[in-house]
Amino acid sequence: MKRRNFLQGLLLSSTVAMTVSPTLLSAEEKKAKKVGPNDMDYKTAETAISAGKEVKESDKIKLTVPEIAENGAVVPVKVEVDHPMEESNFVKAIHILNTKNGNARSADVMLTPMNGKGYFATRIKLGGTQEVVALVELSDGTFLKTAKSVKVTIGGCG
Repeated sequence: MKRRNFLQGLLLSSTVAMTVSPTLLSAEEKKAKKVGPNDMDYKTAETAISAGKEVKESDKIKLTVPEIAENGAVVPVKVEVDHPMEESNFVKAIHILNTKNGNARSADVMLTPMNGKGYFATRIKLGGTQEVVALVELSDGTFLKTAKSVKVTIGGCG
């Protein structure tokens, strides 16, 4: 009789172990941060855009973002660059970056002198309180940036 009880207990414990193990594995997988092919932190994104060149802080860039965003899923952003848009001297690109999302690159806009003005407006997602950075590339190869902090009350990336 003891042998039968032992075998039943062994069968029951192995069944429980097989049922619980996949649950524990999936919990561990959920905890592990998934990294997509485009995910990069702020410094990596800035270096990739500027190709390692110096990026200077500038007051020629007017970045308009709300101080407090009620919903991080739709944060309005406007960038206006006080720079001529002539054939040989113009704003070549405006990049909107963030400092704490999984992917720091929110928007990239390429411009030509035919745009007439270095201006761009959009809405971006922010997963929490962080800085929004406007990184501007000029036609002569120089890079300028400015940043503003946005406090997010409801997360938008999660």
